[in-house]
Amino acid sequence: MKALGRHLLLELKDCNMEGLDNLDFVRDCLREAVACCGATIVGECFHHFSPQGVSGIINIEESHISIHTWPEYRYAAADVFTCGTRVNPEEAARAIVEKLEAKTHSFMELQRGVLDDSSPGCVVQ
Repeated sequence: MKALGRHLLLELKDCNMEGLDNLDFVRDCLREAVACCGATIVGECFHHFSPQGVSGIINIEESHISIHTWPEYRYAAADVFTCGTRVNPEEAARAIVEKLEAKTHSFMELQRGVLDDSSPGCVVQ
């Protein structure tokens, strides 16, 4: 049994509050994460909420990296989803933790697309 992708769910607490409310900072954070893991950007979308908070996603050839911030709680939730074996999602996660200065963080990994190798038409990379 092999998985098509790895999905890391990050819990980021006690982060840099000003950074969490700065769209350009958050976008740069995710772009740096993409660069650190060697992924390839194919698109992105970011939004700053009123009165505060940022949500954004960078679509990568290998899937996506996304984030939602709550500056008032110094908290962010981020996802790093990669398919295949060419990139390492932990490298992207580490870059996000460092850039946001998260004093407390954790992540959970999900295996996505776990398929039986014997299934007809199943192609696992």
